[in-house]
Amino acid sequence: MRIISGKYKSKKLAVLKSNDTRPTTDKVRENIFNILGPIDGSVLDLFAGSGALGIEALSRGGTDAMFIDGAKDAVGIIRRNTTDIEEPIEIFRNDYRRALRAMSRRGRQFDLIFLDPPYHKGMVEVALELIDSLGILARDGRIVVETHKDEAYGTPGYASLKEAVYGTIRINVLTKEGEL
Repeated sequence: MRIISGKYKSKKLAVLKSNDTRPTTDKVRENIFNILGPIDGSVLDLFAGSGALGIEALSRGGTDAMFIDGAKDAVGIIRRNTTDIEEPIEIFRNDYRRALRAMSRRGRQFDLIFLDPPYHKGMVEVALELIDSLGILARDGRIVVETHKDEAYGTPGYASLKEAVYGTIRINVLTKEGEL
């Protein structure tokens, strides 16, 4: 796996050798960033895995990033993958709910949030509700949700900017309703 474009183009990324994670493929990442266009501002990579989405966002203009994952091995891989990143980063091993609450207490907001939880576990709706209720998404910010194409979830309070299916993966780019 590698970074596709920008400042860190062609940077090779380590990935977990486990069935517990499914790194977003280069092709899907390229399509996500084609949908998003220019990147600017603060990035949150929740359920970060290898950190590929957050690092790609930094490579394309993100100003800083926070990586959150609950797995010790994933946090180790993210640390390896970010050793030469120049932008400010924070990496935390934490449950996503606790992490979002902690960010809220710190007054943190993000312009771009990647939400790629384990499939079919009901985590998307919980995370979206917390992001909304805790005010984690900055004004005019976007959330990229990656799920299995058959996974259903609600998006109350959010509007879909673009939805696309790539094989078995569904990508949905959301923003707060009323901020289109």
